[in-house]
Amino acid sequence: MTSVQLRPPENRVSSRAVYLWTLRAAVQGGIMLAILVALAWWGSHPRVGWLPGAIEGFAWWIPGLYFAYALLKTAVAPQWRYRVHRWEIAADVVYTRVGWVSRQWQLVPVSRIQTVDHTQGWLERMFNVATLQIQTASHAGSSSIEGLDADLARRLSEDLAVRASELRDDAT
Repeated sequence: MTSVQLRPPENRVSSRAVYLWTLRAAVQGGIMLAILVALAWWGSHPRVGWLPGAIEGFAWWIPGLYFAYALLKTAVAPQWRYRVHRWEIAADVVYTRVGWVSRQWQLVPVSRIQTVDHTQGWLERMFNVATLQIQTASHAGSSSIEGLDADLARRLSEDLAVRASELRDDAT
């Protein structure tokens, strides 16, 4: 019995996706940090404080630790994600690899594709990138490629929809 080795898919997402992911992480981190600062202030303020005295002195540690985490996540995760996230579309399969800590390799047969969606949110439009979402009847078989060049995502969605339709017609 021969074993087949998975190789990394050939294509990377657009390098502009790094800026999108960095901005998203910064905004999400900033919002969460503002909430934690407000809670720390509210919990430790003498007139409205609701924290026990022993904990009150440590209330500001939580926003401080979160700030360090959010800064690291904003600086490191998008670059790492760019190096790992790959995709490839062969004649009969869509092949993706995602995950910056835990890796997920996914092969979706083109013949199983039911819908192909090309989505582009307002933040993605700022960076001219898009997401290609591939749906199958199985949730586990569905896949998405985030951070593609917008024009490439549009072309791929059209091409995959046609190829999936042709393969389904052949199978019936």
